[in-house]
Amino acid sequence: MAGLPATHPERAALREKAIAAWLPMANRLARRYAGRGESLDDLLQTASIGLIKAVDRFDPSVGADFVSYAIPTILGEVKRYFRDRAWSIRIPRGLQELLPAIGQARSELGHMLNRTPTVADIAAHLSVDEDTVLEALESGYAYRSVSLSALVRAGGDLTLGDTLGAEDDGFDVADCRASLPSAMACLTNRERRIIVLRFYGNMTQSRIAERTGISQMHVSRVLAGALKKLRVRLSDGD
Repeated sequence: MAGLPATHPERAALREKAIAAWLPMANRLARRYAGRGESLDDLLQTASIGLIKAVDRFDPSVGADFVSYAIPTILGEVKRYFRDRAWSIRIPRGLQELLPAIGQARSELGHMLNRTPTVADIAAHLSVDEDTVLEALESGYAYRSVSLSALVRAGGDLTLGDTLGAEDDGFDVADCRASLPSAMACLTNRERRIIVLRFYGNMTQSRIAERTGISQMHVSRVLAGALKKLRVRLSDGD
């Protein structure tokens, strides 16, 4: 095939024959990565793409045999698939590549030290700092995401989303409730009464006007002035 011009009518048939001949090898290479969270069909397809690239790019004039060229090409395609498409969240490539190196280092150091290696041991073995090792280990959790609707335990009705925390405004409210009584001391009796009727009695300004015997406009002015005093008092650092 390589000896024929690109437009030769027999080249396409020879190309298909070469791909079919080496497809079992590509499938064997793909099966090495089975059981790592990706479907075997996707891995076989990815390896086939790597094989096609190897067939199209192989140059026999270089001197190397086809197998020596095809295997790295196919494995590179499979590894690229894991790096670029299998992660739920994109993380830096350096951390993706460091993660398997950490796994290998753990195995090697475990035999050498006869104990579970620490982060410091792994960092020294790989010539990286400890923070980088920790960051790579944390990034491993980004490989597979879990739905917030997933059940915490089988047969129950509690989901992961139900266990997530949220901002609790109660702390701010509690702080205000503790500070408000002393702050109210800066108000006049009328201002204090109108504040209580408005925010604790949930009365409208017109009803407050009827209750206190003053106009609604006057209630509005008193209320605005009282709130301004309270804001100043409550925002005072002292």
